[in-house]
Amino acid sequence: MKLQDTLPKAMARRRIWAAPVLWGEKCGRSADAWVYTSGVWNVKTGVLASMLVRLSVALGMIGGALLAQQADLVVHRGKIVTVDKGFRIVEAMAVRGGRILAVGSRAEVERLAGPRTERVDLAGKTVLPGLIDSHVHAGAAAMYEWERPVPDMETVADVLKYIRGRAAAAKPGEWITLSQVFITRLKDQRFPTRAELDAAAPRNPVSFATGPDASVNSMALKLSGIDRNFRITDGQPGRIERDVKGEPTGILRSCSRLIKITTSGRRPTPEDKRRQIKALFADYNSAGITSISERDLNDDWVTVYRGMKDELTCRVYITYSLDAQAPMDKITARIQAAARDPLRRYDSMLWLRGVKVYADGGMLTGSAYMLQPWGVSQVYSITDPSYRGMRFIEPDKLYQILKTAIQHDLQPTAHSVGDGAVTEMVDAYERVNRELPVRAARPSISHSNFMTADAIRRIKEMGVVLDLQPVWLWLDGATLRKQFGDARLTYFQPYRSLFDAGVMAGGGSDHMQKIGSLRSINPYNPWLGMWTTLTRQSRWTDQPMHPEQRITRQEAVKLYTINNAYLTFTEQEKGSLEKGKLADFIVLDRDVLTCPVEQVKDIQVEQTYLGGKRVYQRR
Repeated sequence: MKLQDTLPKAMARRRIWAAPVLWGEKCGRSADAWVYTSGVWNVKTGVLASMLVRLSVALGMIGGALLAQQADLVVHRGKIVTVDKGFRIVEAMAVRGGRILAVGSRAEVERLAGPRTERVDLAGKTVLPGLIDSHVHAGAAAMYEWERPVPDMETVADVLKYIRGRAAAAKPGEWITLSQVFITRLKDQRFPTRAELDAAAPRNPVSFATGPDASVNSMALKLSGIDRNFRITDGQPGRIERDVKGEPTGILRSCSRLIKITTSGRRPTPEDKRRQIKALFADYNSAGITSISERDLNDDWVTVYRGMKDELTCRVYITYSLDAQAPMDKITARIQAAARDPLRRYDSMLWLRGVKVYADGGMLTGSAYMLQPWGVSQVYSITDPSYRGMRFIEPDKLYQILKTAIQHDLQPTAHSVGDGAVTEMVDAYERVNRELPVRAARPSISHSNFMTADAIRRIKEMGVVLDLQPVWLWLDGATLRKQFGDARLTYFQPYRSLFDAGVMAGGGSDHMQKIGSLRSINPYNPWLGMWTTLTRQSRWTDQPMHPEQRITRQEAVKLYTINNAYLTFTEQEKGSLEKGKLADFIVLDRDVLTCPVEQVKDIQVEQTYLGGKRVYQRR
């Protein structure tokens, strides 16, 4: 734009040039001299004064426009991994108004800096987009230890020691509960028995629950009315394990709802919940996480998030909880309520966009729904050789739920661990797709641990997206190999096959309990997750699980950035560092692309930025 084009029309007609005033250049006899080629000044009539006022306003506008173009923040002299389509690496980035103004060379970006711009010298450090966790239960996890700490437990003896300690401090008859200490992660690899729980707490009912499964003691069975004559009659899934005499062993599969637990402790207030969420999100930030997907959020927690949107340091994508065991009319009403909720409108900090059901049980408890029988197992206390796990939703109802969600422009997903559950999800989506194209809805399957080549092919054809948890392979791979053998694990978390097929898959944690990226259940440390996809190494063994399914470092990074952004319809907003996108980024202590592979899991985050504002600084 030429300077004369910015002047008031009256001045332009007189061809008055204000360059000497703007830049302080000498013109004529002095720096203050005005130069003109035609026109006559009439000071008495105030024409000159009027023109000067107009000129001042114009110059003010120019100055304001120049300031508005300046970056708020420039980071430079780094290795900035953009994760754009070309996976470009640049040395500088400018941020303005919470969004990326430019990425490129230091010289290019420095031109956007001004006197008010904050500059950060990266000194060669690596920068990535802020990481996204595709699957957490942050609300429940944040509150797990709000009353009392729960120690790490590696053996059944640790479990019994904890229960004995609780029993010593409890009143007779007071319930003692412990949840999500998964048996596959205990060195004993078994449930504590009814007799062991009786001995640990003879005066108290005890529930040791892992998801919908549980092991309980005799007093808990009695108070819950579960004896040799008890039958499940509520129409919901479940299986009560019995001994050869028909007596309950204390193991309840997919029916922990039947345990009649009463609590005497205080209930957390909304302020308790807000405080705990802030603490958890601060720890997420320390691991490099700037966005999460809350999978299976209930009404209470939606209300909590709604009230603290301006305090969040992670962006939250909400998947609303549905009870698949409810009548279809009630499920439909809940889907409709989600569709008309004000949070359904896009907001970069808090967005309700999906709904979730549970299609099967879990691999950690021996209840995932498989295509072939699990097999008799001491680890999982399975005695029936034909047992295939627990299927929670009949195919016709599953189809109705998925279709109703898509009709209301909500992204459906279902907890689906076993290859039987994954196959039934694919079948249901194909049925919907014949009536209503599903690709635009980005229909999802959560976990998808056990898959088949046919399922992968059909998933790609329909545009189904997957939400997987890599750390499970590290934590549970040895136990799964012991149970199933290598052949049945060919398509267990098959990342190489998914990338080669062009399936959009994202990485997450399924974080359920505790604050702390490595002590949590499940660990939400994304660097451990990336390392697992690179090595496919399980703990307690030196043999990797199907190393042909390993992926590259670039692909591992994509799992936690741009792929997860796609899973949540936000790939135009985040997941890569490109002009116009949200300025969510992290600074690392080493280069994830070139450091020794064993160091990937040990990466530390130096700084975390959300919308261009630093929300974490390593001390």
